[in-house]
Amino acid sequence: MEHYERLGRELIHKGAIIDYYQDTIKVPNGNIVKWDLITHKGAAAVVAVKDDGKLLMVRQYRNALDRETLEIPAGALDTSEEPTQVAAARELEEETGYKAGKLELLISLKTTVAFCNERIDVYVATDLTPSKQHLDEDEFLNVESHDLEELLQMIFDCKIQDGKTVASILAYQKKYRQAAD
Repeated sequence: MEHYERLGRELIHKGAIIDYYQDTIKVPNGNIVKWDLITHKGAAAVVAVKDDGKLLMVRQYRNALDRETLEIPAGALDTSEEPTQVAAARELEEETGYKAGKLELLISLKTTVAFCNERIDVYVATDLTPSKQHLDEDEFLNVESHDLEELLQMIFDCKIQDGKTVASILAYQKKYRQAAD
């Protein structure tokens, strides 16, 4: 592999959930270039499976798209050192009002490797018991239950486009459902 050297990193903007940097990089041919970098403390997400096999999903407004999306429950880590399993359990209860009796790591994602270091660990939650939603004051979402086949069709009909949700549902199908068929 060719040699790249970071010569500098400048913080351009510190945000609430991301920080934006501009890196100065020496590329293999010796040229000096500027590359954008967004840092994120990380996140956790959950494929929550009810006893009837349906998956819990959340429908919420996303400002970047200016529309509602259907996604698996997820949220940022409180700190970059927080265990993702702890965050996954917290986000599941906060967003859906369910607690998981069992959480098992499904996949770990790097969401946009060209310019961002965000990592999302995705867990499968089973043995769900009702609890209470604890939404943030700026969080408004609806909880829905869907069959796996229905969600797969929504993916292929381009109705579900959120990357973590698409990857997680496909991984869940491959790991848990195809083995049972």
